[in-house]
Amino acid sequence: MSLLFNDFKSWEKHCAETGEPLYQPVLGYEIEQKGRTEEFIWENIAKAYEVMKDAVKTGLTENMTSRSGMVNNGAKKVANSPVTVLSPEFQMLVSRALGAKEVNSCMGRVVAAPTAGASGILPGTLTTLQELHGLEDRKIHEGLLVAAGIALIIEQNASLAGAVGGCQAETGSAAAMAAGAIVYCLGGDVQQVFNAVAITIQCMLGLVCDPVAGLVEVPCIVRNASAAAIAYSSSQLAIAGVDPVIPVDQCVAALGEVGESMERKYKETAEGGLANTPKAREIENFVLVQDVEILPDEDSE
Repeated sequence: MSLLFNDFKSWEKHCAETGEPLYQPVLGYEIEQKGRTEEFIWENIAKAYEVMKDAVKTGLTENMTSRSGMVNNGAKKVANSPVTVLSPEFQMLVSRALGAKEVNSCMGRVVAAPTAGASGILPGTLTTLQELHGLEDRKIHEGLLVAAGIALIIEQNASLAGAVGGCQAETGSAAAMAAGAIVYCLGGDVQQVFNAVAITIQCMLGLVCDPVAGLVEVPCIVRNASAAAIAYSSSQLAIAGVDPVIPVDQCVAALGEVGESMERKYKETAEGGLANTPKAREIENFVLVQDVEILPDEDSE
């Protein structure tokens, strides 16, 4: 893709001129830049999606308790809650996003999409989308390529890393990827796909990265759930024809500008925000002491 364009406007122009679907230039990028065959790419996208589905299943069926104690089977609690605030479909979406991310926090196998800290968003949104609309795997695989293209452009013009741009760059980018993929998979046109990305970025803009005790657990896991919800609401707005007003490329530029101006303590340093609360410092001390291995004094030997 970088051989063809570096922004959404150029991606849209290219597809308009060639008649290619949105995923095709991303496929071409992988073939030309990485020297891979088309068959290899499709096979590995299928494998990645299987890992995503497995993460969702694992998070909802196995014991998800982290060493720190901050993760304690939240996904199963949401899925089985006797009091339901949400519709069954929405409840399913939230629990799946939570579950896949809890697998990551409990050292399980996930797909970093685009990062491990945001690894519950695409699995939660796409598995739910596929079930609700009866989509074939191939359509989801195409959606994953579209999501990858969205990530490539955000990476070039802003960032995908919490240490660089805050959580808006991680869960925000993942939500934007998911929103674009959702609209694509449901037959939305190019403008609707990019509008979904723009709306999502607008909703996630300014979110700081403040992991308690430096672990990708709190508030990361619940943010995966809320980001999945934002991806769905943004998709609905876009596919219904709601105009984000600010073009997608300008939204990405704003994402980069906010990330650059964000103070260092809000960029994955665990020095500010929730990580700097009294309770968080208490947890941090517990985690650090728990993981210290006392070695024998060499002089005493």
